[in-house]
Amino acid sequence: MSNSKDSLQPFHLAIPVNDLDSSKNFYHHLLGCKVGRSSDEWIDFNFFGHQLVCHLSEKSSNEISNSVDFHEIPVPHFGLVLSWSDFKSITSDLSEKKIEFLIEPTIRFKDQVGEQAIAFLKDPSGNAIELKAFKNMDNLFRSE
Repeated sequence: MSNSKDSLQPFHLAIPVNDLDSSKNFYHHLLGCKVGRSSDEWIDFNFFGHQLVCHLSEKSSNEISNSVDFHEIPVPHFGLVLSWSDFKSITSDLSEKKIEFLIEPTIRFKDQVGEQAIAFLKDPSGNAIELKAFKNMDNLFRSE
């Protein structure tokens, strides 16, 4: 498997939702994701270049969290690594739309290797989403 940034391909993620209409409102109208194919049971979204499929389900995942930097980080969660400016723009837009953040936009590791901005929110079905941006994208996978 290649580790080249140049060969990065879109990911596919399928998540359970309890209502397709509220999911469509959240992902399409609030986050601005384009709608793809759909049926009475599922709907595809272009999630910032990635394929996100919301599947209608009566079951939900257990809510588990890990304590990180005095915040309870929901597990599982998915999200996006954005540019610094896109992070600021998207989180500002969400704030203007009165989206409630689980964790308000904040900076971790300030002035250190791995400095990053993070924010967490949930969709209407309770799926946790993380938005993050690295001050220096070269540090995304840096271990020191």
